[in-house]
Amino acid sequence: MTNLSPAASPHADRKLEVVYKAPGELVPDPRNARTHSKRQVEQIVSSMRAFGFTNPILADLDGNLIAGHGRLRAAKEMGLQRVPVITLDGLSEPQKKALRLADNKIALNAGWDTEILKLELAELSLPEIDFDLSLTGFSSGEIDVVLSGAEDPDDEVIPAVPESPRVQLGDIWQLGEHRVACGDGRDVAFLQRLVGEGETIDCAFLDPPYNVKINGHANAKGRHREFAMASGEMTETEFRTFLADTLGACAKVSRDGAVHFVCMDWRHMDDVTASVCDIYDDLLNICVWNKSNAGMGSLYRSKHEMVFVYRVGSAPHTNTVELGKHGRNRTNVWDYSLKQALAEAGMTIEEGTL
Repeated sequence: MTNLSPAASPHADRKLEVVYKAPGELVPDPRNARTHSKRQVEQIVSSMRAFGFTNPILADLDGNLIAGHGRLRAAKEMGLQRVPVITLDGLSEPQKKALRLADNKIALNAGWDTEILKLELAELSLPEIDFDLSLTGFSSGEIDVVLSGAEDPDDEVIPAVPESPRVQLGDIWQLGEHRVACGDGRDVAFLQRLVGEGETIDCAFLDPPYNVKINGHANAKGRHREFAMASGEMTETEFRTFLADTLGACAKVSRDGAVHFVCMDWRHMDDVTASVCDIYDDLLNICVWNKSNAGMGSLYRSKHEMVFVYRVGSAPHTNTVELGKHGRNRTNVWDYSLKQALAEAGMTIEEGTL
């Protein structure tokens, strides 16, 4: 059993002193395992501008960083001449390595009380407070989802991943007339295997990730796992490249005149339009999915999702709606709940296929 009393370690009751040093006096660890995206460094910069340098950097006697690599990068971008530093002496090299890992990992092991989190964000979002919610570290998308607290339908509950999953990348299943595959949507060769050699797609209903982190933010009950990528870690440029690669790959296995429905939230509309300039020939429409539940949001309650309707190539696209000819009167505003989403997607695909 580990002894947690102060006397158990000569470092437990160490007196700490904050000194100010020039950023150039500090040496980042070349083997620092913690990564810092440009987006996260920008968040640190914003936090420092709003609240100050509230968390000193940890370094050894020689100025080698133990903790605070992201803060140091942010300080350099801000042009700070001095940064607060706590010098830790008496640690062995293995202890320094372990502390570098523990300083990040132990914080990640914490969770959120979702009800309290919802209350705190709701108070900060009140118009009379006029507070920049991005300073909390949560994106606007994460805040909307936390505040909405909307329940997913029961059939969306995803079981835990087994220790030895049967499904492998590249697997394709034939289910009657249908095929289901597990793979990378950017891989044109894989998509062609799914569609069939020599075959093309008439219509695609695409719902790429929104580059918003899920775990601990976008889903309070842990029903959804993180996306393999574009789950909040990408910069704007990286996310747009990701969209161009995924949507472009699907377009390459689509016929001339195929229709693509591309889902996206309102915050990333510009990312979609900037990514598809060389992929699609025409924007046919933008549909609005008017959801049954709304989040509180930071200004207006978010209750919709955008669905871009694009045509691949220049050939005429298929139109089976024919504006009421067969008693159908479809508009570009779709009113349906989460539980109706699957049926609505199926109807939409039928309208764009032969």
